Amino acid sequence: MIGIVKEKVGNIPSLIVAESEDKDKALPTVIFFHGFTSAKEHNLPIAFLLAEKGYRVILPDSEFHGERELETSERKRQISFWDIVLRNVHELGEIKEALDADSLILDDRIGVAGTSMGGITTSAALTQYDWIKSAVILMGSPRITIFAKTLVESFKNGGDLPVTDEQIEVLYDQLETCDLSLQPEKLNGRPLLFWHGGQDAVVPFDHSFTFYDEVKEQYENVEHIKFIKEANAGHKVSRHAILELVKWFHTYL
Repeated sequence: MIGIVKEKVGNIPSLIVAESEDKDKALPTVIFFHGFTSAKEHNLPIAFLLAEKGYRVILPDSEFHGERELETSERKRQISFWDIVLRNVHELGEIKEALDADSLILDDRIGVAGTSMGGITTSAALTQYDWIKSAVILMGSPRITIFAKTLVESFKNGGDLPVTDEQIEVLYDQLETCDLSLQPEKLNGRPLLFWHGGQDAVVPFDHSFTFYDEVKEQYENVEHIKFIKEANAGHKVSRHAILELVKWFHTYL
């Protein structure tokens, strides 16, 4: 029986999904980050399918989301988008430390994945943590500095931003330190799957596809990097994408 436990992991409100009889055992583990305005509960179908394959899945709530939403206004959350991504990357390290402290990761087999904002988080995390063994980016961008500049210009065109130009430049500097497109060598041949809808109007399809097209030449084992395009899909993860994610981790984690 698949069990769902609601508790804090490294101080972060999370859901932990695994076979009930194995919940205290060391298991291969996937940490999955939700998208913007979503919450941990929304990705339970993915976690269930992975748990059926023998994985422990950690679904954390991002800052200003789910249990951590508090009374955050929608504008505050929008303006904080990139701060949330950077916080996710930091908190991923805390989650890993908490799991290690309880000896819950089997043979260092740990994967990271996410949807949209969670996919962006995953790409950034790959620059910071070499212990990530395998990753899946669902409609996320590995070109986070370029994406941030695009979004900032959009906000400026819609009205004044409540931040200074100096603060924006500091943000860009922070993003560059974990921008996968600026340091693709950090992949180091690790298995990486991209999925993106060709009609995505939220996260640019070209950001992920052109990056994939560039870095695939760096892979000695070409099977370790894959891009799946669904030409008619928009900004919504399909069942096909979910099944491919499960298959990817079952193969490479």
